[in-house]
Amino acid sequence: MLNSKYEACIQACSNCAIVCETCAASCLREDDVKMMARCIELDRDCADLCALAATLMARDSKLAKEMCRICAQACRECAEECGSHQMDHCQACAEACRQCAEECEKMAA
Repeated sequence: MLNSKYEACIQACSNCAIVCETCAASCLREDDVKMMARCIELDRDCADLCALAATLMARDSKLAKEMCRICAQACRECAEECGSHQMDHCQACAEACRQCAEECEKMAA
């Protein structure tokens, strides 16, 4: 059972982590992988931070709010980068990151 006060944020973080991993894997299969390097880096960082934020919220850690603040920052950067690419996987990632950033910002407030 998810900690109910964090449920929406945990769901957004968990979803974002998966979508970012999917985007990174898809970017690695693009013809011009070098062009996607920054996107892949941000995808991987964002996925790790989202997963950690969800874990900390699930255990009601005192560090959860601070991690959500950092997670929101990573999500905003990842959304900006992914949003600059036309591939469907990047656009889906940008949207998941924006949603996650919103939830994390609420949580960190």
